[in-house]
Amino acid sequence: MEVQSNYVKRTQKDYTLSLKIQIVQEIESGELSTRSAQRKYGVQARSTIVSWLRKYGNFDWENQTPSNMPKTPEQRIMELEAKVKLLEKQKAGLNIKIIYPILKLSFLT
Repeated sequence: MEVQSNYVKRTQKDYTLSLKIQIVQEIESGELSTRSAQRKYGVQARSTIVSWLRKYGNFDWENQTPSNMPKTPEQRIMELEAKVKLLEKQKAGLNIKIIYPILKLSFLT
């Protein structure tokens, strides 16, 4: 006698955007490591979390340098310039989030 099940094993999970951002924030604040976040939230692969960090996080992945190597003054200047660009980009994004509702309201009145 064979028991038939409607269960289909998925190889990929769907994660909500709010969960992804929550995980990224917990990792960036130092509350969790990528491995502990993987275990806590049941994420299938560490690389999934790393991709979320690259996509939704605040770390500048393009200009990263290994932290265990001493940096030359030129490298430090480049790092700080990249950080300034990143902060300016984040500030512009926040300005858009603030200005857009104001503009939308002004068109309605």
